[in-house]
Amino acid sequence: MMRELYDVKIVPDAVLRETATPVTDVTADIAAQMDRMLATMYAAHGIGLAANQVGLTNRVIVMDLQDRGGGGPDKPYVMANPEIIAASDDVVKQKEGCLSLPGSFADVKRPAEITVRYLDRDGNEQEMSTGGLLSACIQHEIDHLNGVLFVDHLSRIKRDMILRKFDKRRR
Repeated sequence: MMRELYDVKIVPDAVLRETATPVTDVTADIAAQMDRMLATMYAAHGIGLAANQVGLTNRVIVMDLQDRGGGGPDKPYVMANPEIIAASDDVVKQKEGCLSLPGSFADVKRPAEITVRYLDRDGNEQEMSTGGLLSACIQHEIDHLNGVLFVDHLSRIKRDMILRKFDKRRR
């Protein structure tokens, strides 16, 4: 049976600027939300998706880097209440895009390596240290949970230019 997809919210939808609230428990409903978010992400050809991007304001993110040159996992990552507990001083610049700003890309500087603590699909606390594309993706999705878009990491001039171009394409 085909799983119903969420609608991906597009800038300037106000939910993209909201701070998501923590998940108190990974219930069957939260697990179903994770599955539906993954299905939505795959249908949109993305590598990550945060709850805000589908109009939900709980702290849930999903990612899958398979076939994206990210040396991705054997299975997708689903995280409730992800929290970066350590970040390297080394910074890397990587091209980022966003399903909520389709067709817009920019180089974003982020810590090269992070350690993230989160609840998995079964509600178990996990910790993972990672670098590369997965690190950037986790940071990008956690930003969404805090109401931050990747363009917010850019200079005002670059950000305004990207948002103006996006707005023009949307009309």
